[in-house]
Amino acid sequence: MLVFAGLGNPGAKYENNRHNVGFMAADAIARRHSFSPWSRKFQGLICEGTLGGEKILLIKPQTFMNLSGQSVGEALRFYKLEPAALTVFYDEIDLAAGKLRVKVGGGSGGHNGIRSLDQHVGNAYRRVRIGVGHPGVKEMVHGHVLGDFAKADREWLDVLLDAIADDAALLAKGDDSSFMNRVTIALREKLVPTGDDDRPPPKPPKQQSHVRQARPQQPAAKIPESGPMAAMLKKLFGKD
Repeated sequence: MLVFAGLGNPGAKYENNRHNVGFMAADAIARRHSFSPWSRKFQGLICEGTLGGEKILLIKPQTFMNLSGQSVGEALRFYKLEPAALTVFYDEIDLAAGKLRVKVGGGSGGHNGIRSLDQHVGNAYRRVRIGVGHPGVKEMVHGHVLGDFAKADREWLDVLLDAIADDAALLAKGDDSSFMNRVTIALREKLVPTGDDDRPPPKPPKQQSHVRQARPQQPAAKIPESGPMAAMLKKLFGKD
């Protein structure tokens, strides 16, 4: 069994917060792959299903973000699983909005949910970091992550969540690179590029046929400078 955990805060008040994008990713996976109904266990909401031939326990801790590790740690201990069996979806302010990166291990980066997980299960688990952008100054971070996604954000957010759900089986198989590539391609194909790194690579210049390449170029016809023809051309084009 593998455990996929989406991080967020419980309750309608926080439902559309940037901090709850981990919950949103878990919900998208459960819907797309027809997981079982959500039920309460391990201080969280859980459901079960299969991805890539692997049995998956999806969990959304209901302990509030700062205590996420209590819930996820309880689930791992119950099933006697190592941290390597855990994949966590969460918001990342150090990534531009709509970007996604996957890595194993590392620090918490100031994220309280990740800090709690590190305390309870160690840090050797897979992290799916979902970019929500940085407000620009440290003092605004709290309000930024606890603020709702804007209506304009739904364009890229819906595409990103769909892509995460569509390709979640690659994570279950441990193919992190292919997962990131597939998500990136989905975003490029379905959204208007916002920067050079969002644009598909340019197409190579069209090659001439071998026949055209081999055909010698004809020199341009020389215009006479004197004589009857030159006089006629000057009169025709109004040249003195």
